[in-house]
Amino acid sequence: MDEILKDLPQKAKDKHKENKKFFTKLRKKPPKNLDSQMQVMHEEEFERTNCLACANCCKTTGPLFTNKDIERIAKHFRQKPSQFIETYLRVDEDNDHVLQQVPCTFLGADNYCSIYDVRPKACREYPHTDRKDFHKISSINIKNTFICPAAYNIVEEMKKRIKV
Repeated sequence: MDEILKDLPQKAKDKHKENKKFFTKLRKKPPKNLDSQMQVMHEEEFERTNCLACANCCKTTGPLFTNKDIERIAKHFRQKPSQFIETYLRVDEDNDHVLQQVPCTFLGADNYCSIYDVRPKACREYPHTDRKDFHKISSINIKNTFICPAAYNIVEEMKKRIKV
């Protein structure tokens, strides 16, 4: 996995222009069954990919925390939301709550998440490759090809299967 992660940013960079072009065409004329095709490709990839062997998303990026996330996780820690925010979060340039630091505070040495059952919505949905109206979040998906080997593989598979 270390070798894959070492090569991933360069591979994603090499495909960046091609991916942008593909997603631009996809956004203009998405196939009617795109969501179901994406679900299949997502499931196929995650039968091969073990996130616990990687956890690069948790090591290199941080999720946005919604108010619901903050309330749920604070309750888990038996804290007030304000206390949770003060301890773990900061407000970024977009005025969103994000982690004070990466790697994620809640990531263990074994790549397990200590708050997995109450983790933020952004973590539950990552890498967003099975989302409804997938083609509308192309910039996120292109960005994720630099971070997540599964997202990279899914985008490459899309380009083979979906003709735009």
